[in-house]
Amino acid sequence: MFIKEALYSRYQEEMIMKVNAAFIFVAPETDSKTSRAVIETPVLILNVIGVKNYEEGVAAAVQMADSGVKAIELCAGFGNEGIAMVSKAVKGKACVGAVRFDHHPGFDFKSGDELFQ
Repeated sequence: MFIKEALYSRYQEEMIMKVNAAFIFVAPETDSKTSRAVIETPVLILNVIGVKNYEEGVAAAVQMADSGVKAIELCAGFGNEGIAMVSKAVKGKACVGAVRFDHHPGFDFKSGDELFQ
């Protein structure tokens, strides 16, 4: 029984593929070239990128999708319009999700749609 369990365990390990994902946050006065980090675990590679507006967010998302990222999560600073812009830009290359606040507490309780459009 031990050999069977060991073989099954190794099979499971080989079948687990690392998820290549990105989290993009938006904040004024953020430099998207330097506000970056990569966190790697046995099952996840997470690229964290800070951008100063929606335009940079779209560019970062396209760059990530073109490099093989399959899942992109946007911070709550991206309003509905910002999420739509990113989703449209990477359609067919990556899935887009979003953390949501109706009004972001870090932006004086306004939506990113009010600040970054």
